[in-house]
Amino acid sequence: MSRLMLLKSYSPVGDLTVISICIVMMVLLFFSYVSMSRSFRIFLSINGFLVAAALSDVTFFMIASTGAPALIPLAYAMRCLYHACLFMIFLHYVVYIAEVTRLEPVKRRVFETIAAVIFVAVVAIDIVETVQGRGVRIEADGLKFQSRDVFMFGYMIFVALIVTLMTIVRTQLYRRVMMGFYGTMAISFLVLFIQGRHGQTSFTVATFLYPVIAMFYILHSKPYDARLGAIDSRALEDTVRYSFEKKRDFIFISLYLRNFDEEGKILPEDLQAAIRRFSSSYFRGAMLFQAGRGHVLLMFTERRNPDYERRTEKILSAFQKEHDRFNFDYKIVIGRSIEDISRKNEYVSFIRSIHRGMEENTVHRVQPQDVEQFNQIEYILREMEDICRKHDLDDPRVLAYCQPVYNIRTGKYDTAEALMRLQLKDDTLVPPNRFIPLAEENGYIHTLTEIILHKSCEEIKWLLNAGYDVTRISVNVSAMELKENRFCDDVMRIIERNGVPGDRVAIELTESRSESDFILMKEKILELREKGIKFYLDDFGTGYSNMERILELPFDIIKFDRSMVLASGASERSRKIVVSMANMFSELNYSVLYEGVEQDSDEAMCMAMSASYLQGYKYARPVPIVALKDYFERPAS
Repeated sequence: MSRLMLLKSYSPVGDLTVISICIVMMVLLFFSYVSMSRSFRIFLSINGFLVAAALSDVTFFMIASTGAPALIPLAYAMRCLYHACLFMIFLHYVVYIAEVTRLEPVKRRVFETIAAVIFVAVVAIDIVETVQGRGVRIEADGLKFQSRDVFMFGYMIFVALIVTLMTIVRTQLYRRVMMGFYGTMAISFLVLFIQGRHGQTSFTVATFLYPVIAMFYILHSKPYDARLGAIDSRALEDTVRYSFEKKRDFIFISLYLRNFDEEGKILPEDLQAAIRRFSSSYFRGAMLFQAGRGHVLLMFTERRNPDYERRTEKILSAFQKEHDRFNFDYKIVIGRSIEDISRKNEYVSFIRSIHRGMEENTVHRVQPQDVEQFNQIEYILREMEDICRKHDLDDPRVLAYCQPVYNIRTGKYDTAEALMRLQLKDDTLVPPNRFIPLAEENGYIHTLTEIILHKSCEEIKWLLNAGYDVTRISVNVSAMELKENRFCDDVMRIIERNGVPGDRVAIELTESRSESDFILMKEKILELREKGIKFYLDDFGTGYSNMERILELPFDIIKFDRSMVLASGASERSRKIVVSMANMFSELNYSVLYEGVEQDSDEAMCMAMSASYLQGYKYARPVPIVALKDYFERPAS
């Protein structure tokens, strides 16, 4: 059975539209940030085969319409190329779906092999049919199909394979992503059916374009994480901006997983599945945004969820069950849209400012005072940004304070620890625990350290010139500063510019968990020790302490944290442990300094535990650095 298809049933409009849309997508991607992932490279290949298919289809009908016998073989070649390109697109669809869903390697090989076999088979059959005079034939009155339609046969096999694959991976993709692909596929089938009923072929290539548009919009424009179901922070900003302009309130639930966010780990598959399920099962019209590796934000409107309080309690209850299974540390913040935060579009920063005051594994509901505190933090950040931009080592906003340290051997004060304060324009005096974490998070800490080192060196020089007995002043340095390539050069430049001997300066460091940070710390300590600079291990006894690493680093003084002093006074067992460690350090020629000595009993206990230095409120509270002359002594003439 054959059917006659007249040339006038074809219009190049459909194919030319496909070509223009493909070019537009490439232009948009060129001017956008796109991760050059394997899935994106597959997408580019599909786009290329779409253009090739459309061009070969247009070329075929142009040649066929001329009726020139000499060009008929070329027309048949264009027809075979047209079919090969479309089947190659099908093959790429299979590879693309397997890639974005991270299909298990065994299943991926099976589906990709089946797709490749189908591609080779249908293309080979199409070529053989054309050579043997079957399939489409160019005749004087139009195009005639002989025998069976190989293209439709191959089309249906590929569609069946893709539907099977998408059914298998349906639980691996976010529901909105799946619905987007299913919707475009349904439209493709509908258009193909309608044009078939009208004897048309003009929009065949266009039906292959619709899923590609879905790929472009959902995964490569403002991309969803296909497995987690989250959109990136750029989309969050756009959503907040739109909601603010339209005066639409929303509710947000933030989940922060510190370990994954700080260490850059990828969320486990089963945890991703749980988050994906939460984001789509509890609130109508909810959108999930990814603000960091371990930070996601669920946003929805109260209008569509009037019972959101009940739903919120339900999702928190379900989350607690998941937490019992995964046992990860989390912080959850729940709140309603805030006009001031929406205007500035700073929800991620606002939520992270709340995190600083939260305990692990707690839920916080946003309060008005949270906004006030955030505005204060933003003010501090703006000031620190300006301090770093100007890089004035005499900046009056950075105040140098000191806490004198009592030297047991000499019975006097000859060392001190330099401390920072910020004096802002509104006369607010900001303590270090409020601004140092912010400075570390935002990359301002090194400039602040340079300023306090400079001011400490100035005071050392003044005291020495005035005849005071100064052993050293120590300056705290953040471990992340050691990653600065010029850290040692910066330190020595400031010391040498002030004309201060290197051995009158000490640097206090806290231990790092990271192996790479440990190696870096060792390198920098060794380099600066050659210049005479001394090193303190700060906060020994808190958090993480690896004795093997500590003994490998050439520290001069070990600072026992106040918690060790308190523990020694609380139980005999704790005291024996502290005494044992202090004696060991002392025997290895480290000096031991106890922090947080506040009363006579603390002093007596520490002196009995190999103390070389004592620091705390019993001796002096932090004072402006210029007041050190009231503690240090001039040697008798």
